[in-house]
Amino acid sequence: MTHSEIEVIIEQYGSRESAILSILQDIQAKEKYLPREALEHLGEKLGIPINKIYRIATFYRALSLMPRGRHEVCVCVGTACHVRGAQRIIDQMKLELGIRPGETTKDRNFTLETVNCLGVCAAGPVVAIDGQYFGKMISGKVDGTLKKYRSDKKKKEGANGKA
Repeated sequence: MTHSEIEVIIEQYGSRESAILSILQDIQAKEKYLPREALEHLGEKLGIPINKIYRIATFYRALSLMPRGRHEVCVCVGTACHVRGAQRIIDQMKLELGIRPGETTKDRNFTLETVNCLGVCAAGPVVAIDGQYFGKMISGKVDGTLKKYRSDKKKKEGANGKA
């Protein structure tokens, strides 16, 4: 993210320190994480010490200092989903994506997370991908569900038999 792009975001909020959280959210929406260089520039422009910006960035779970995937996969591990096999879904996700919860694939296409509850207990186990919910998930449906979100490059390679 360029300095001018950061400055455009800052200007939207009137260069107010009170808007720091909104500015961080906008930077993350564009970059999928908060790059160090962007935080340093933000601190300089707003006159906020970098340690204060880092405190805010690390306090909120929705913000990330590490690169996130284009698609966020959340597996519910709440009680209802847990007793209906959430761990099997996580295990299958780990196999399919090659990452553990809290990690991002090397191609930055997926980030795998677990959440304590998605609020749709009757449909458990539940997986949410980019906010779209998939209920009554079973291990055998994981690959088909992820296929909808694979990068275009991987889809084309798969269609050509090169995957």
